[in-house]
Amino acid sequence: MLRYVVLLTIGALSALPAAEAMPDWKRALQPESDAWKKSEQVFVFNNQAEPETLDPTIMKGVLESRLGIALFEGLVTNDPKTLEPRPGVATSWTVSDDRLTYTFSLRADARWSDGSPLTAQDFARSWKRAITPATGAEYVYQLFPIAGAEDFHAGKITDVAQVGITVVDDRTLQVRLRAPCPYFLDLVAFTTLSPVPIDRVDKFGDRWVLPENILSNGPFKLASWERGKGIELVPNDHYWDRQQVRLTKVIARPYDKDDIAYQLYLDQKLDWIPGVPVAKIDEIKRNPDYYATPYLGSGFYRFNCTKPPFNDARVRKAFSLAIDRKTITEHVLRAGEVPATWFVPDIGAEVGGYRHVTGLAEDRELARTLLAECSYSVPGRPSFKTMDFPPVELLYNTSENNKAIAEAIVSQWKDALGVTVNLRNSEWKVYLSDMDALKFDICRGSWVGDYNDANTFLDMFVTDGGNNRTGWSNAEYDRLVAESQREGDPTKRLALLQRLERMLVEEHLPIMPMYIYVNKGLLRERVRGWHENVRDLHPLQYLWIENQP
Repeated sequence: MLRYVVLLTIGALSALPAAEAMPDWKRALQPESDAWKKSEQVFVFNNQAEPETLDPTIMKGVLESRLGIALFEGLVTNDPKTLEPRPGVATSWTVSDDRLTYTFSLRADARWSDGSPLTAQDFARSWKRAITPATGAEYVYQLFPIAGAEDFHAGKITDVAQVGITVVDDRTLQVRLRAPCPYFLDLVAFTTLSPVPIDRVDKFGDRWVLPENILSNGPFKLASWERGKGIELVPNDHYWDRQQVRLTKVIARPYDKDDIAYQLYLDQKLDWIPGVPVAKIDEIKRNPDYYATPYLGSGFYRFNCTKPPFNDARVRKAFSLAIDRKTITEHVLRAGEVPATWFVPDIGAEVGGYRHVTGLAEDRELARTLLAECSYSVPGRPSFKTMDFPPVELLYNTSENNKAIAEAIVSQWKDALGVTVNLRNSEWKVYLSDMDALKFDICRGSWVGDYNDANTFLDMFVTDGGNNRTGWSNAEYDRLVAESQREGDPTKRLALLQRLERMLVEEHLPIMPMYIYVNKGLLRERVRGWHENVRDLHPLQYLWIENQP
């Protein structure tokens, strides 16, 4: 067996001094002194919208996951500096020589927030709930590397015992994969694979996440949820690493208007805003609290490929070719975003070394030619057989930034193609619902990698994928995704991934890539324990407040 991690719990080493018991990676995250104890440990931030849910199995947005990793903890967590897998509920794990069997050893002091034991059976039941179609987990494909999980979800097998999830005993969970998966531990750390209290779910249904019903196992627990005003978290006294948690209260505000959040930040009422109003970016850049760092995220637009006019790939390609992305990033966003005709951000050599494909550069002449080929009236393209382009609509979730970008894009389409695209904005929950139901023609999209591998950007566009949300289906694409996930040769695998990206952004275009994100916002100096990383992942148990003299 290959031993990947062997870390004992601090409790098991109680006879040793604390400095010796603490692993080096965690020691590096501690305060340098006790000065923080003189400050009130309350952290208030803007979470940008009302969460759709606090159920980790079905949450699907960045703003939900910020709360999800505070309330729930998986077998594995991510290092807040490096994003490496670190022990969570599991103290250690082993991997078989063929890289197919993972055996997780759970800590004896793992508890739910009411003090009841958390066992391997809780994980098995939670994961099997996730792969049950009726649950509606859009990230269910994160479990598909597990042998039998995809077949069970698709109804090809009906006996859940055939899925490669085995409870050896209360403190041992064994997982068998269908093929080696180099990023499996990152998946195990993802919110979809967090444990949920199945008995509470069965008893209360969707209402199990309300303050009066919820049980969680993370460093924090839900104290209150006042819709429109905020969510309040307090430390979970039964969390196995309670001594790591310094914040006494976390308040997540739901303001979807960046101007409001910015003003509240200036008024000293928020400690962090993970987004800023683009109209004031020049002023904001002068603030010493401003940051802009690399981000494993891509901004793009989805086309509804199930109905005219965007069921024709030529129309989708024309709309993409008509866009001047550099003008939008430099004159609308103005924060260092990279204009991109590709979809997948480059991945560092230490995690596979993926490099993006070229994509389609702006070419308005070709764009007009393609629309004319589809028999649409196009400026400068006289034809005896033409029809007016039908009225279409662009959907985006409420935000000044999203509105400014959308207005710039539809203006470019008008100039280049002579088409009129109307705008429709919706608050977060309605936006997600309409996107899922394909109630749009064009829809704003964004994607932040769930782990450091190109697969996290590409596998969501398989037929009927939970996060596909375009209606696009291509059997060859599906086949190549499956092949790439089973390919053990790194060079061959990278070639397959690049082939998939070319299909997305050069050939079929169910999506229109726009830019690669930068992670930008405002953070007060008094917030400590914060580490920049490409996923903007900031586990709250590592933060503390230290007011300056």
